[in-house]
Amino acid sequence: MAFFFYILISEQKEIYYYGSSDDPDRRLVYHNNEQKGFTKRYRPWRIAFRHEFPIRAQAEKAEKLVKDWKSKKMTRLLIAGKINLNDYL
Repeated sequence: MAFFFYILISEQKEIYYYGSSDDPDRRLVYHNNEQKGFTKRYRPWRIAFRHEFPIRAQAEKAEKLVKDWKSKKMTRLLIAGKINLNDYL
């Protein structure tokens, strides 16, 4: 089974959500329909980036790495394909 690190972007404003899951499309539906939490405020969301890993721990490591960047600039570069996530793992 594959696992993914994914980035959602709000269609309202430049707000990103970082997550990991075995099914990012299912999570997108969840974030666009959940009645509470951070993602409710910035709907609708779309998937801006996803990267596949063979095991959950690697996807979670990528999620933590990108969250720790705390940088919209780096997130934009990652989404645009100008930097490679594997170079940082």
